[in-house]
Amino acid sequence: MVLTGANVVVAKTLAGALPVPLILGLRCLIACAVLLPLALWRDGAPWPGRGVLLNLLLQAATGTILYNAALLAGLRLTTALEGGLVLATLPAVIALGSALWLRERVSPRGWAAVALAAGGMGALVLARGGAGGGSALGNGLVFLGVCGEAAYVLLAKRASGALPLLSASLGMQAFSAALLLPAWLPEAGAAARLADPLLLSLLLFHALTASVLSLLLWYGGLRRAPAGMAGVFTAFLPATAAAAAILFLGEEPTPTHALGFALLLASMLLATWPERSRR
Repeated sequence: MVLTGANVVVAKTLAGALPVPLILGLRCLIACAVLLPLALWRDGAPWPGRGVLLNLLLQAATGTILYNAALLAGLRLTTALEGGLVLATLPAVIALGSALWLRERVSPRGWAAVALAAGGMGALVLARGGAGGGSALGNGLVFLGVCGEAAYVLLAKRASGALPLLSASLGMQAFSAALLLPAWLPEAGAAARLADPLLLSLLLFHALTASVLSLLLWYGGLRRAPAGMAGVFTAFLPATAAAAAILFLGEEPTPTHALGFALLLASMLLATWPERSRR
């Protein structure tokens, strides 16, 4: 989640020079090129069942297509302040989904951690927000993106262990590339702009961190943590995005940022502190 949040600044830079579908499509192809030899080397050639393939397809549709498309479309209609506040609902949506769909028990302490995380994200976004009203349609699209990302988290948790780690990541990226093909292929001519070494470097960094390393860490973590707990850690996505904007885009930190990070830290401690054993 930290790597994904940090990539927001990189993605904004790339989006200023390349069409968004082309960025997403090339990102998935680069990831496949890296993951394919690693998966063949470590995992061999496991053939997943139909149910696992369907789950990977749904992960690609929700976590890559729906999340990115709805988020970008929504942020064009609403303010950064309101869009960010909607994005901060991601941990709560995942916790609710894990309770209702995966039947995981969320303790009162877990719900409190989600509330603190949402409060921390709200404070961070409030500190970065500007004046002006948002759009109900834009906010709705951003929330649709949140639901897509939450569905991806829950689908990944449901299928964790069904495939080896590298093979699962490869399948997710391959389905994403196939689903994106009709959108990015007509924009392929814009790839000539990647002759700029800086732009090419940013795209490679974006692909290797967002579509390879982040996925491997995420799948590995989901095999060891409940989805509700993972939902709390998704709070680091908007938090890191805000921190990266301060560090790399020159935005001035305020006391509200300090409050947001304090709430986030309290949420993490509350969610991960070992429970006292009962006799």
